[in-house]
Amino acid sequence: MIKIATFFLIGMAVLAMFGRLRWPGGARRLRGEKRGALPKPKTCPNCGRMNLRGGPCRACREGGNG
Repeated sequence: MIKIATFFLIGMAVLAMFGRLRWPGGARRLRGEKRGALPKPKTCPNCGRMNLRGGPCRACREGGNG
């Protein structure tokens, strides 16, 4: 029973190593390089709310509490 559990854990570790190498950016992660920072989210120029589309948000376009 202990042999089976040991082989299972070793097999899972080997699969994890191969999966990490095949994953996009895996080699970079193994070398310790970091990715760049995330881009700043777009905000409404009038009120400063987060806005995925850019430009004025719906509240500002409709004349709401912006």
